[in-house]
Amino acid sequence: MINKIKKDADIQMKKSIEAFKTKINKIRTSIASPNILNGIIVQYYGVATPLHQLGHITVEDFHTLIINLFDCSLIPIVEKAIMSSNLSLNPYSSGSVIRVPMPPLTEERRKHLIKVVRSEAEFSRISVRNVRRDANEKIKILLKKDKKISNDLDHYYQIQIQKMTNSYIKYLDIILSNKEQELLNF
Repeated sequence: MINKIKKDADIQMKKSIEAFKTKINKIRTSIASPNILNGIIVQYYGVATPLHQLGHITVEDFHTLIINLFDCSLIPIVEKAIMSSNLSLNPYSSGSVIRVPMPPLTEERRKHLIKVVRSEAEFSRISVRNVRRDANEKIKILLKKDKKISNDLDHYYQIQIQKMTNSYIKYLDIILSNKEQELLNF
């Protein structure tokens, strides 16, 4: 029973870290990355469709993305969807492709993005700690209440879950530090 509780807690903590990675990958730096356009939704014949399903998104150089659409008639619609997103990007079409240049970030914008990343990291830490709390409650309710384990064993399991929590928070801090450096260096 305790192994299932620990395994479930581990899975939930991993999901929290992955959600954090997904969120910060969408935060734009001056380096072109196809992940920046992950949240763009285009109306394709009346159906809301993610942009990455409508064509190939590749990196031309460090500061430009290229979008090759499967259906060239969508070029104006995709350009409009990118411009209306809150990414501050201005795409332009050249023939059958759309080019999306990444504008350089100002110092003020970099500081704002770092605050946003730190805020997302704090939400993820809270999420990991909530998983820890839930696991500890399950141990207390399911095992200790039914007298299946002693107080010493209960304390031991809580220490094990705390060690797991600490390792995930440390990993999250490493990801945060790398993203901050990425935002500051360009």
